[in-house]
Amino acid sequence: MGIIRDMQRARATQVAADQRANTAAAQQRDLIRRNADFAIAAAQQAATDAQRQRDSQRLYTEARTADAAAANAEIRARISDLDALLLSTLDVDDHIDLDQFKKPLAVPPFDPGPLGRPLPEPNWDSYLPPQPRGVGKLLGSGVYQQQTAQARRAYEQARARWAEAEERRKQQLRARKRAYDESRRKYEAKMTAYNAEVDRFAAAVAGADPASVVEYFAMVLGNSVYPDDFPQHFRLAYLPKQKHLLVEYHLPPIEVIPVVKEYRYDRARGDLTAVPRDEGEIRHRYVEIIARVTLRTIHEIIEADRGGLVRQVSFNGIVDTIDRRTGRFVRPCLVSVRTDRETFAAIKLRRVDPVACVKHLQGALSPAPDELAAVMPKIDFERDADRDFTEEFNVLADIDERPNLVAMTDAAWERQLADLFGVMGLEMGAADRVAGGSRWLATDPRPIFGGTVVVYATRGVPAGSAAVHALAGAVTAAGATKGILVSLGGIEAEAYEALAGRPLELIDGPALVTLLAHHLRIKARIERTREP
Repeated sequence: MGIIRDMQRARATQVAADQRANTAAAQQRDLIRRNADFAIAAAQQAATDAQRQRDSQRLYTEARTADAAAANAEIRARISDLDALLLSTLDVDDHIDLDQFKKPLAVPPFDPGPLGRPLPEPNWDSYLPPQPRGVGKLLGSGVYQQQTAQARRAYEQARARWAEAEERRKQQLRARKRAYDESRRKYEAKMTAYNAEVDRFAAAVAGADPASVVEYFAMVLGNSVYPDDFPQHFRLAYLPKQKHLLVEYHLPPIEVIPVVKEYRYDRARGDLTAVPRDEGEIRHRYVEIIARVTLRTIHEIIEADRGGLVRQVSFNGIVDTIDRRTGRFVRPCLVSVRTDRETFAAIKLRRVDPVACVKHLQGALSPAPDELAAVMPKIDFERDADRDFTEEFNVLADIDERPNLVAMTDAAWERQLADLFGVMGLEMGAADRVAGGSRWLATDPRPIFGGTVVVYATRGVPAGSAAVHALAGAVTAAGATKGILVSLGGIEAEAYEALAGRPLELIDGPALVTLLAHHLRIKARIERTREP
């Protein structure tokens, strides 16, 4: 029933997108961004004479201030989305009524069109010549009889043509009716078979068929619409005798939390300054995100189960990420919970502290997930799951056609960045492959504020202070006015501390996704695969 899962997921995604588009926060961000764009355009149009240089400086200051406001609105909206991960699902009915996927058997009635209207039959009265009068009477009846004979021949010919045309019409009508009946028969047979498959699947779910139960709950979890950079990759297993559903869920990496707390415009530098978020706050928020995803997933399973299929739920939350100490991909378990239906259903999720709630359920929650400190899983998925009733699902990989920035070829990655910065106003040179990434020498053509710009981009481990120092050295060596560092793997807090007023801008993965969406209308994603 993969097509049903895809249809349901697409519907849920569209509803969530509509809701996000209509929020006041989204409208405010769009307004701030438009104001920033207008101000930047005005600054770039200012000429170079003395008065206009002053106007240009003023407009540029307004533009950068508006740009800071727009960036801060994006950060606030992101934090708000993360804080609402649990509450946002409580107003959604997670149960899936499989009958909604049935398709109607009724088809439009047969429409014969013009073929359904008989052709008008010739009328003898319209051919019959008028009775002779006056002089015509004096000439005798011979002329009238001759006219009548001619009219009769014309009438007979018209009637023969009509009869032939009418027979053709009837034949075409019968052929059209046969085609309609055949098409209707095939459609009804196809819909009957499809609806029977839906009924079969619904009956199998109701009958606790393990494979069907796993598929049903995969549909439920696939409907759960998270931020774009959340993985939504999971494994499910169902043990029918115990009515036990096992879930192994891929958690988002810590990079989903903005490392920048806010942007401020520095008048002395004429540029934006990033205020880093405190490491303690990032850790606290990440622990809360893990707890919210855990409770949300269990809630969606329990609420969607109206047939009493699940008595127990076991949840292991794992994360695919890079160990900054070794640079290798790792998959630690950061949370593990095992709970029964009655205990969880009694919890009032609107009023709980997510972390305290997980601990109340005797769950194991990593106290330092930012350091990838793993916990002992409540279940061993490989050992406890019956492989006959286990299936793995990657919702985004199955239906998401957004380009994956991690999996792009080097050439495509470089072309994507060159297009982005080109649209943003830089004249990009050719890309040079350097250790760990790609580098460009670009030109900012703006008067006064322009000049050479060094752009460095990497897709590996998170960038630290060493990357900032290296970029600063490259800027000095090139005689550039500015440097831009793009780090798809994230940017560590020490990197922001190393800026120290330098004319450098740091762009992490989520920020890059936002820029691509805003300037190129490209919705990209970041999804890493685990090293073998």
